[in-house]
Amino acid sequence: MKYVLVTGGVVSGLGKGVTASSIGVVLKACGLRITSIKIDPYLNTDAGTMSPFEHGEVFVLDDGGEVDLDLGNYERFLDIKLTRDNNITTGKIYQSVIDKERKGEYLGKTVQVVPHITNAIQEWIERVAMIPVDGKEGPADVCVIELGGTIGDIESMPFIEALGQFSYRVGPGNFCLVHVSLVPVLNVVGEQKTKPTQHSVRGLRGLGLTPNILACRSTKELEDNVKEKLSQFCHVPAANIVTLYDVSNIWRIPLLLRDQKAHEAILKVLNLESFSREPKLDEWVARATIFDTLEDTVRIAMVGKYTGLSDSYLSVLKALLHASVDCRRKLVVDWVASTDLEDSTAIEAPDAYEAAWNLLKGADGILVPGGFGDRGVQGKILAAKYARENNVPYLGICLGMQIAVVEFARHVMNLPDANSTEFDPNTKIPCVIFMPEGSKTHMGATMRLGSRRTFFKVADCKSAKLYGNVTYVDERHRHRYEVNPDMVPEFESAGLQFVGKDDTGKRMEIIEIPNHRYFVGAQFHPEFKSRPSKPSPLFVGLIAASSGQLDRVLQDCCNGRLVSSKHALSNGSYTPTVLQNGHAKKLANGLSNGTYYANGNGVHA
Repeated sequence: MKYVLVTGGVVSGLGKGVTASSIGVVLKACGLRITSIKIDPYLNTDAGTMSPFEHGEVFVLDDGGEVDLDLGNYERFLDIKLTRDNNITTGKIYQSVIDKERKGEYLGKTVQVVPHITNAIQEWIERVAMIPVDGKEGPADVCVIELGGTIGDIESMPFIEALGQFSYRVGPGNFCLVHVSLVPVLNVVGEQKTKPTQHSVRGLRGLGLTPNILACRSTKELEDNVKEKLSQFCHVPAANIVTLYDVSNIWRIPLLLRDQKAHEAILKVLNLESFSREPKLDEWVARATIFDTLEDTVRIAMVGKYTGLSDSYLSVLKALLHASVDCRRKLVVDWVASTDLEDSTAIEAPDAYEAAWNLLKGADGILVPGGFGDRGVQGKILAAKYARENNVPYLGICLGMQIAVVEFARHVMNLPDANSTEFDPNTKIPCVIFMPEGSKTHMGATMRLGSRRTFFKVADCKSAKLYGNVTYVDERHRHRYEVNPDMVPEFESAGLQFVGKDDTGKRMEIIEIPNHRYFVGAQFHPEFKSRPSKPSPLFVGLIAASSGQLDRVLQDCCNGRLVSSKHALSNGSYTPTVLQNGHAKKLANGLSNGTYYANGNGVHA
């Protein structure tokens, strides 16, 4: 097994995740099998209980692991299926060591950070690196490890020490360190400054790790004299210094690495020069080129409670982007804070209320993603009501499906007291109830998590057609509450179809309104399995309906063409617009919202 470690210096948010994923793409294109590990130095056991404002979205794996969003980057870039153990946290490591100590496995010794914690880290890496993640038998050839945080952080010190020992343990030719650093350009001087990277590398070497390759983030390509200076002071050959400068879209990052021969440098360090060939990245070139030429737009209103940070809905954005490119449309996302749609905002902040409704009414389609808690729920219900009554394409995910059911009960079935027991435990008409697979008291890893099977019950429904007329699909879940099965007959007699159910028939998975242009809700999270060349069918349905192409897409699916495209775009980057929570921030150019995901050099892929 060969190992590539990706670290970051100077500042956080440089794009270590994209760099690690792109390295994997280039090595995979050379014919190697790749697996990935993300190390997060925080004390949480996993990302499951973190607020999206703290750490972005929680990505869910097939095995139910609630992990860092960077594992979503790896899965989308490399088209692999990772496990919960591919995300290492300080909490997991300490918990495993303390459990061993309680069992007496250390034979009365004093348990310390060195060697016990550091050994546990190394053993975890070696064990997880051997797990196949690409559907083939046997371990991968190369494991790409990303160390979260920045060199010098106190919390990452045990991992730095462990990785220093690990590089010695696996020996030369089996370990390559890629250090991602910043080379800023000061506007006053106008020249590229190397001092921050010099200090970062000096700190790294002082901790026992020596970089083999420098990946320098900068606005423009590094000048030759800057490379020579970095080479001299950082003790890295000039040929091993690559520039990750700003490009038009994220698919050009692996192409940058290829063009600068980064794969050759890595393969040389790893003694894999027999694989040193021109990486086959034609698909990536096609994606980058196609995306840059998209002109016809499609506007999707994203109605949620975490609109203050777009990373909170990262996988949803990626799934929308995959689908929009499949339909050859340029995606525009209008962020609508669900609280701004509520009547109370009309009194407290009338301008925000008017702006939110104008965005909703100006959108081609509406998407209500998952979420927890009762804040903003009424606004989401109003969005679902607007979509249903005005024949606007609608996709509700998890909570978005549940509020669509509640809205239908209130305004179609004339049950004004209908509600979810999540928001009103004593509601007289519980449309959505707590289902017994989880726990009400323990929050961590207690939900209905991971891949579950959904069976289609209505053969000619839109969802079944979009999935290629299969009898069942496996999708990832993350929820505690579900539609009350006792009320299903009432809903169906009123015109709401439950077209997808689990194997028992008691858990409702997909809803549709048959006579609506496109009104679909899914209890699962289809965004987690969306891939660049295999966009999520339900997202394709939303984009197709929003751009007047749904009939053609459904016909193609019925004729055997599954939802995907020969040159479907890979994971698009987007401009991370941070809006204050609740009210849209006025942009400098006077636009209230409307973000073109025209793929600037974003952090996440």
